[in-house]
Amino acid sequence: MNLVPEIAGCSADLAGIRRDLHAHPEIGFEERRTSDLVARLLTGWGVEVHRGLGTTGVVGVIRGNRPGRRVGLRADMDALPMTEATGLPHASRNPGVFHGCGHDGHTTMLLGAGRYLAQTRRFPGEVVLIFQPAEEGLGGARRMLADGLFDRFPCDEIYAIHNWPGAPLGRVSLKPGVAMAASDSFDIVVTGKGSHGAQPHLATDPVMAAVSIAQALQTIVSRNVDPLRTAIVSVTQVHAGSAYNVIPDTARIGGTIRTFDEDVRALVRSRMTALAQAIASGFGAKADIDIRDCFSVLRNSDAQAEAAMAVARDLVGPLAELDGEPKCGSEDFADMLAVVPGAYLLVGQGDGANLHSPRYDFNDDVTPIGASLLARIAEHRTAA
Repeated sequence: MNLVPEIAGCSADLAGIRRDLHAHPEIGFEERRTSDLVARLLTGWGVEVHRGLGTTGVVGVIRGNRPGRRVGLRADMDALPMTEATGLPHASRNPGVFHGCGHDGHTTMLLGAGRYLAQTRRFPGEVVLIFQPAEEGLGGARRMLADGLFDRFPCDEIYAIHNWPGAPLGRVSLKPGVAMAASDSFDIVVTGKGSHGAQPHLATDPVMAAVSIAQALQTIVSRNVDPLRTAIVSVTQVHAGSAYNVIPDTARIGGTIRTFDEDVRALVRSRMTALAQAIASGFGAKADIDIRDCFSVLRNSDAQAEAAMAVARDLVGPLAELDGEPKCGSEDFADMLAVVPGAYLLVGQGDGANLHSPRYDFNDDVTPIGASLLARIAEHRTAA
């Protein structure tokens, strides 16, 4: 691999930063220690630091050695509300909070790139380092945008990286165009009338209505969506009752919707609402439906995708490959890409537990690869 020597040479330092972040995870909009650490390191490296965007977000600005373009580099900082089961020395010290998606690694990669760029400044224009809070479904990107991210720090283009377990270590890939799905979360609350479990005839049973709704939702994909277009409707939660002999007043089901275009997205939402209300009514109950827009479709711009892959091929050689199919996962970097053209790259981290597994840990060998990739993209694209 053709890594940046200055970044490869500080791999041990970066691993120490990453493991410190891993041991002190914070959930979305509560990344105070994380943002303090990021701001302190950037300031020590001579980077102009701005804080408070998106509540806990941090922005660093590095000016090059002559006029040029502005390129943004983004990393997410938040952890997941789950319990770690790795047993590692640097395991989470915060009960019920865990860097199970590798955002500790993403933050460290951007810090590594920022340290190098601030020390060398062998590029024109400006590089904007964006450390974003609350990627895990809480709308951190949208909050930063609402706080004027690109009004205050205009960018001509923007890039980000996510680690990818199971892919060979150092494999860099992306899908031009539509690359990741939109995501909606839903809750359906069915209200009936409770009763003693031995007297079901006196109840309007919300559990039976909710179960029937959950089954009927699966027909949306199989019977309403064009078979040549993609949609996923997954019921992931069912909650009702608290006693074995009591039929409750309410039951709730929840889950996720994944789609790749707005027409299908609107169709799924419409059919979900119609089915839930009609089925509940058939049982004599009522259904209240809440469908929330969590993530937009992520689209990589063609020119920026091509430019990023050219840098990747120079960095990792044949390990740089285009993805043929989009991912059904979602990512709120999509909202930044809807405003500024750019690309979202995946970097393989070898074998190991998958993302969001309690046994997951970021592979520190990925850090100098990702940091080198971000730094080289910035150097090339500010001069484009």
